[in-house]
Order: sequence, then structure tokens, then C-alpha cells
Amino acid sequence: MSAGEWVSSSMPYLTPRDSGQPDAWGAELAARGRRGSQRVVHAGEIPASAEPAGLLGVAEGETVVVRRRVMYLEDVLCELTDTYYPASVARGTRLAGTAKIPGGAVTLLAQLGHVGVRVREEVTARLPGEEEREALRTEADEPVLRLTRVTLDADDRPIQVDIMTMPARLQRLRYEISIGRP
Repeated sequence: MSAGEWVSSSMPYLTPRDSGQPDAWGAELAARGRRGSQRVVHAGEIPASAEPAGLLGVAEGETVVVRRRVMYLEDVLCELTDTYYPASVARGTRLAGTAKIPGGAVTLLAQLGHVGVRVREEVTARLPGEEEREALRTEADEPVLRLTRVTLDADDRPIQVDIMTMPARLQRLRYEISIGRP
């Protein structure tokens, strides 16, 4: 793996952390001898645009909570992440603020009684928009990967939607799937 490349598995980001553990991003980096950080650039209630509304199962324009973050690997911006929550889940919680959440958002969701039991991910490649290109420092003809993750609870209700955009040249996504035997 080169200095700029990152191999990521989704599983650590879906499991609540034990008390005192760092968030999954920090733990995964530390385990690989790397360092990274994240910065919440905006958090709070907004009217849902079409895509997050559809993924959350709410009406377009309905109020949702968003956390917009920029992720850094070795001080290089490597990902733009927007995470959306139904207002009924996140309103008035730390999910609606810009402060770091001990153990990460998945841990807080579990503490609030919202545990994900199923995840649906979709990965696409495309050329970045101008704002994305400037933020991620990519060339106009350099593709980005877009990973959309919907986390559903035991009643099959969406409790979290992540929309992540990252330079394709810096990423390798790894999926490990366990298949139960009948």
C-alpha cells in the first residue's frame, strides 16, 4: 500500500465501540500505524434534498440532521462525508453538533436505542463536481468514488445515511462477506 492509498473495510464503521474506545476511523488508522483526523464543517438541521430524503424514507424538504465532515489521512484530505439522520433520531443529540462524539456516531446511536442490523452500500465512480475537485485536489478528468451507505434498524427503518466522496486513486474498498450455512 503506497503512502497515499487507503484500503478500507466497512465492518468497523458499523459496530458500536466499547466505552473509552476511539471512533472506528481513529482505531483503524492506529492499528495500521497511520494517523488521520476529521473535521466537522457543518452540523444541524436542514431540509432534506431528494437523494438523502429518498434513502431515509422521508419526504423531500422534510427536516433531517446532517453532519458534514472532511477526513484526512496523514494530513491529506482524502474524503468528503455527509451523514444524514432522521430528525426523530438525531434532533437535540450530539449528532446535531460539531463536537467530536466519543466512540463515534454509531456508538451514540446505539446508546440512544438505534442499532443498525443491516447495511446497504452502493459504490459508483464519476467525475467530481467543481467544489469536490477543489476540496479533494483532483484533476478535472480524475474520477472519484462515491460510496452511499444506508444503515437500517431491526424494523428495517433507515437510521443513518452516509454519502462519501473520495479520489479513486487513493482508495481500495475491501468487502468481506460471511455466508451463513443453513
